[in-house]
Amino acid sequence: MCNRLAVLAPEASLVFTSHIFVFYFLPLVLFSYWLIPPRFRNLFLIFASYLFYGWWKPWFVVLMLVSTIVDFLCGKVISNPATSQRGRTAALVSSITANLGLLGFFKYYMFVGENLNHLLNLVGSETFSILHITLPIGISFYTFQSMSYTIDVYRGRAPAVRSITDLACFVSLFPQLIAGPIVRYRTIAAQLVHRTHNWERLASGASLFILGFSKKILLANPIGAIADAVFWAESAGALQAWVGVTAYALQIYFDFSGYSDMALGLGRILGFDFPKNFASPYRAESISEFWRRWHISLSTFLRDYLYIPLGGNRKGPSRTYVNLMIVMLLGGLWHGAGWTFLVWGAYHGALLGLERMNGKGSFYAFLPAPARKGATFVLVLFSWVLFRASDLGQAGDYLGFMFGFHSQNVSTALLSAQIFTPANVLHIAAAGLFAFGPAEAEPWTRRLSWPKVMALLCLFLGSLMVMSGQAFNPFLYFQF
Repeated sequence: MCNRLAVLAPEASLVFTSHIFVFYFLPLVLFSYWLIPPRFRNLFLIFASYLFYGWWKPWFVVLMLVSTIVDFLCGKVISNPATSQRGRTAALVSSITANLGLLGFFKYYMFVGENLNHLLNLVGSETFSILHITLPIGISFYTFQSMSYTIDVYRGRAPAVRSITDLACFVSLFPQLIAGPIVRYRTIAAQLVHRTHNWERLASGASLFILGFSKKILLANPIGAIADAVFWAESAGALQAWVGVTAYALQIYFDFSGYSDMALGLGRILGFDFPKNFASPYRAESISEFWRRWHISLSTFLRDYLYIPLGGNRKGPSRTYVNLMIVMLLGGLWHGAGWTFLVWGAYHGALLGLERMNGKGSFYAFLPAPARKGATFVLVLFSWVLFRASDLGQAGDYLGFMFGFHSQNVSTALLSAQIFTPANVLHIAAAGLFAFGPAEAEPWTRRLSWPKVMALLCLFLGSLMVMSGQAFNPFLYFQF
């Protein structure tokens, strides 16, 4: 994934773990929000969110605005009692087509073009030129969210918005705009009209933000350096390879769950209740359970808006396996336009299908609970190799390293000296303790005490000090 993240320059986006956001943007936005009369708060949030999103490239805001306007108009048609069923269906199809069209062009045009040119080369035909397109940050998240509005209105599960201001506020909310969680319209429809603000919500929201901030700064970033060292190495021994992919598994978990915690915390401060996105996924005892705990907002979105409409498990075992594979393949492509993501999705689809054949249980269900968790984690590690590798060739080489298909030499000895430092061992041990432990950030913040408050203040100050010495480090899921 390092090669994909390299396209983001240091000034690329107004990330939560930047000085500008922590010391300037966030205090100014929150101070202004609390001073503004309630009837103008949605409009203010739109302005703040557009500023946040357009920090790197202002024209990105135009794409979001186009998606919002299209869905608003389609929602008006769908919710109009005078509209025929055919008209309602046409409006829904128009909304889905527009959103997926935006996503498809900006995210998959270059991937499809490059592969078509490769095929043309193979048959000796003339290739065509491919435009270089910049991928708008977070486009996979906000297109899904915007699309959920028209789907929910069409299904009668949510009312149409009062005005385009409400919908624009929903689509552009800066706390979860870039990397989720994917918030469905019906989840916060009522909160767009009326929100509750009190000191309890402010305190718990700030606490959750601090915990997520600390996850990113104190755990994800240092551990990410270990993963980078191994994945960038030309060769690695078996132990080094296993440590490298384990480091990446911990990095992506604390990076993504840390962002989600910050998003939930900021949303709570602003009066919104966003859905929980993680539930200790590495404690899962099967792949099916893993997907009930990892990136919950995406897995439930794909289940409700794709798997169930395809027929789910209602049309027999064979169709169920096909539906699972379709969902996971598309889930893989949602994460990125590359063969590694497609194979990653196929891998998880195959594992889910195998567990479904076994009555939704893993084939190692007879093992004791710790062993089941360990087996599931190892299976997930293999998938993270695909997720992290720059291409299938690197993924294959890395898997070979994990199984010892490489002789030790001077370079691997230097790699060991680089990754097996006391600080790195301490970071991995601490991350493993929190990742595999039962404690979660959100429940911990529900009831605050003075000892907790003092601990949070110390944690925040320590994180700020560490952040000042770290290089720019975007969240991994920004690319999606």
